[in-house]
Amino acid sequence: MGNKFLLILLLIWFPYKSISQSASIKGSVADSHTLEAVSSVRVLIDGTFLETDTDAAGHFFLNSEEIPEGDLILIFIKSGYEILRIPVVMEATHKELGMILLIPDFSEIQRQISTISLSDNELNEEEGSYDNLTGLLQASRDVFLNAAAFDFSASFFRPRGFDSENGKLLINGIEMNKVFNGRPQWSNWGGLNDVQRSQIFSMGISPSEVSFGGLAGTTNIIMRASEYGEGGRISYAASNRSYTGRIMATYNSGELPHNWWYSISISRRFAEEGYTEGTLYDANSVFLAVEKRLNPKHSLNFTSFYTPNFRGKSSANTEEVFNLKGRRYNSFWGYQDGEIRNSRIREIKEPVFMLNHYWQVSNKLQLNNNLSYQFGSVGNSRIDFGGTNLSIFNGQESYVGGGANPDPAYYQKLPGYFLRFEDNASYESAYRAREDFVENGQIDWPSLYAANIGSAATGGNAIYVIAEDRNDDQTITANSILTARLRENIELNAKASYTSLKSENFAAVKDLLGGTGYLDIDFFAEGTSENSEADAAQSDLQNRNNIVGEGDRFKYNYKLNAEIAEAFAQIQFKFNRVDFFVASNISQTTYQRNGYFQNGTYPENSLGKSEALNFTNFGFKAGGTYKFSGKHLFSLNSAYFTKAPNLRNSFSNSRQNNEIVEGLQSEQLQFGDLSYRFRSPKLNLRFTGYYAEILDATEISFYYADGLSGLGRTGTTAFVQEVLTAIDKQHLGVEFGAESQLTSTIKLKAAAAIGQYVYANNPNLYLTSSSFDEAVDYGTSYLKNYRIAGGPQRAAQIGFEYRDPDYWWFGTTVNFLSHGFADVSPLSRTANFRTDSDGLPILSYDEELAREMLKQEQFEDYILVNAIGGKSWRIKDYYLGFFCSLNNIFDVLYKTGGFEQSRSANFLSLKEDFERDQPLFGSRYWYGNGSTYYINFYIRF
Repeated sequence: MGNKFLLILLLIWFPYKSISQSASIKGSVADSHTLEAVSSVRVLIDGTFLETDTDAAGHFFLNSEEIPEGDLILIFIKSGYEILRIPVVMEATHKELGMILLIPDFSEIQRQISTISLSDNELNEEEGSYDNLTGLLQASRDVFLNAAAFDFSASFFRPRGFDSENGKLLINGIEMNKVFNGRPQWSNWGGLNDVQRSQIFSMGISPSEVSFGGLAGTTNIIMRASEYGEGGRISYAASNRSYTGRIMATYNSGELPHNWWYSISISRRFAEEGYTEGTLYDANSVFLAVEKRLNPKHSLNFTSFYTPNFRGKSSANTEEVFNLKGRRYNSFWGYQDGEIRNSRIREIKEPVFMLNHYWQVSNKLQLNNNLSYQFGSVGNSRIDFGGTNLSIFNGQESYVGGGANPDPAYYQKLPGYFLRFEDNASYESAYRAREDFVENGQIDWPSLYAANIGSAATGGNAIYVIAEDRNDDQTITANSILTARLRENIELNAKASYTSLKSENFAAVKDLLGGTGYLDIDFFAEGTSENSEADAAQSDLQNRNNIVGEGDRFKYNYKLNAEIAEAFAQIQFKFNRVDFFVASNISQTTYQRNGYFQNGTYPENSLGKSEALNFTNFGFKAGGTYKFSGKHLFSLNSAYFTKAPNLRNSFSNSRQNNEIVEGLQSEQLQFGDLSYRFRSPKLNLRFTGYYAEILDATEISFYYADGLSGLGRTGTTAFVQEVLTAIDKQHLGVEFGAESQLTSTIKLKAAAAIGQYVYANNPNLYLTSSSFDEAVDYGTSYLKNYRIAGGPQRAAQIGFEYRDPDYWWFGTTVNFLSHGFADVSPLSRTANFRTDSDGLPILSYDEELAREMLKQEQFEDYILVNAIGGKSWRIKDYYLGFFCSLNNIFDVLYKTGGFEQSRSANFLSLKEDFERDQPLFGSRYWYGNGSTYYINFYIRF
């Protein structure tokens, strides 16, 4: 019996070649617009590993014993063209198809606009706020994912609720996700749209040849000189979104004598002010790729890009501020000498260099070796203010001076502040505050200079300065990627990689604003019995009462080191009816902090190296597709893997000490999805259900809080670091996408997503602060079943496209979005909420009122109408064209996100604020843009 079973397996896996007969398919490919040959088109037989590329004349030839008999689907793939599927009936051993015409892909333009919009949104928000990059990673030819990337993205919609740290972004096989927060920083290659068109996207946990991947999928952008078709392109764009103008020029050499290629692209994006007030934009981009084919087996490619960008941030605003100033208001800027000056600038200067070695070992074995080096700086500026002068009386040090908060939207400057006491309202002061805010309401730069100059005249230090929070990184990544064709239907993928990060983190004085020096102390620090207030206030006890000038480091200064070694292997099988894969990975991660300042609040735990953190992680995933026929397909995928916590969430207060998050451990991720696909010449659709769990996550937040208990002192206000540990999250939902080619010119499309993303448990919470000498444990934060904030959790779309044979086209979509939620305050959901500042229970606690106050805010539903269209012409050897997109045509007002302020941390303080007509510390919101446009003119040659 055993021998018979073995014989059956041998017959299945190793069929005799003597009974197989070679078959072939040949033809040529041309552009439907120009009728010119198209080279480097990927031609493959669906459901098999059989594929080839067209040559310089557009010809292709497939010849193999594995070509199946009967009905099959031949697929043609080329960046910039629509994917073409042709049914072929193999009734003989040889098939001649003649000329195949590829249609230019107008949806490629949508993906370019999507890339522009999403990368701009990422630059627009504060670090740690809503992350909108996942949609960009999902930009693909899938109907639903195109809707998510292009139409839903403006609302911060995240497919399946995952942010970009749950996806992997690679360029030429090199992972670009930042070690610090796990997210790709798209601004590092922003403005290079012309050379980013070749993208290989693996959805969710489906197989990828270059990475084990993550829950949100894997994208590999190919920026290799030989991959670009010969020719050039010049374009100019105008917009009223994040920038007002963009000029871009690109040229690709094609193959030169002696097997050389090169590609170069440059662009500039600019705006004195974007859609939101005060958001200047200044970005330049340069790209160069050079490739040399050493011989038929070896090629070397060098790719480098540098995209320095300078961008003004925008503020999240309370309802009171919005009612007075509208959705375009931004509190971060003011006029200086008649020019807009934003106090919060994000400046990124991080060039990237890559060297790629491509080795065709044999017809069935490829090896790709890669090395990259990225360095530079990321800076975020802000206004810093505090104590100005040192006073010594009877041998005791103290600090005097300090300016008022210069934020024009600071709660004590708004009308609601003067009406906060119902029995003692100051209506006159409220009226004056309202008039001043409505008429002005921006940073008063001249008054800041006057205050500093006045202080200097009396021998004092600057009261206000522009500080910049900087991180200067050096990242080296090396990897080797192997692809082996074990059999015609079996492929092995493997990868080994190593990443090293050295990151210097510090604050520096960027502008003294007319002052002569700035006293480097923490004006709000409080001493203890073992540590005087004067000591606690010192940023560096090794340099007490330091007076810093422009360019000097102050506040904090430390280095983060990280090393990550990873290996992954994957094997894919393809048969006539079933395709499936299995994959696994293993990694080792090490983090360490090295402090250069001896912080006065933490003198014993801030200077020098921290304990080294080590995490060993592993993962498994598997999936398959069953083909009932060429039209009906079912897919099932599942995964379980662990992931090291991000460097950002490993140290509870890395700016001031070496303290490691209590109970820190790797995250556990579980995922499963089931999909049904229908494919035909007239209709394509996909329906997917999915379930995911993220366990043992950690999150760290920073804010001011009132009403804190357990501090052992009477004062209850403190600037705190909130550490939330052992967080479990659950993502559950379905998504749908369909398109129907009604006629040769008209296509209908629809997409929908219904998700439920919630906290699945009650995590633990504790606070640290320079205002108290040790961490305060607030125990359980009752977050279970609260929604995870981050854009709408439900979305739907209907739309159509018209493509005229004379090469003009138009499309529009109607988009419905709902179930967006404000981010809740975890501290307000702890036992502290029931406890007075003296540590005793609040006697007047009202359970029903508390439940009402702690109910999570759900944003209103809204409908957005978008449109896009364009036209192209051929004039001799030149191709001219334009396209235009209009978003939110009917100027709908909607919230894209928001968060509760944690300032009111217990029942009494929140009740007092809740009952006011204008809460002092109400939730803050971001609002979507109104009607916007983007128009682009281009010429190709």
